[in-house]
Amino acid sequence: MSRIGKKPIVVVSGVKVNINNSEVLIEGQKGKLRYSLPHRISVEVKDNQVWVQSPLQSRLDRSFHGLSRSLIANMIKGVSEGYGKELEIHGVGFKAALQGNSLILILGFSHPVNFAVPADIKIEVPKPTQVIVKGIDKERVGEIAAQIRRIYPPEPYKGKGIRYLGEVVRKKVGKAATK
Repeated sequence: MSRIGKKPIVVVSGVKVNINNSEVLIEGQKGKLRYSLPHRISVEVKDNQVWVQSPLQSRLDRSFHGLSRSLIANMIKGVSEGYGKELEIHGVGFKAALQGNSLILILGFSHPVNFAVPADIKIEVPKPTQVIVKGIDKERVGEIAAQIRRIYPPEPYKGKGIRYLGEVVRKKVGKAATK
């Protein structure tokens, strides 16, 4: 049995967990999320705790057991607190601005890059070199942050580009060091 899957998930106040057949619906103050359970996994709510159970002990069932428990715990945290990823922009003249429903990135290309912000994600630009991606779905927030970073990943010679807050980019010396 999965070690992670055995642990109960504590439901914080203000969050409702409903189970219909093989679907878990979680509602909180920030929004609603739903998750379709894998075939042989079951979920029950007892005493403000969510228990995920797997009847069989095959390798696949054990992995789905822990995965389902982690995803439901992330959903509960998402609808109560939310998730966020911070990106920082390095480079001379590189900056970001929010204009309506799109993020405008000036990254040294011949044109500004327009990134359309999805409806379920909120993007903030407190400084021209900082972008904050927020939302209730952890996977979605991470994917949008990765898409923004993918526009101009940090390069190893000067270190310019878009990187996660605190990300360390190992720099290379370049061809001047070979002489």
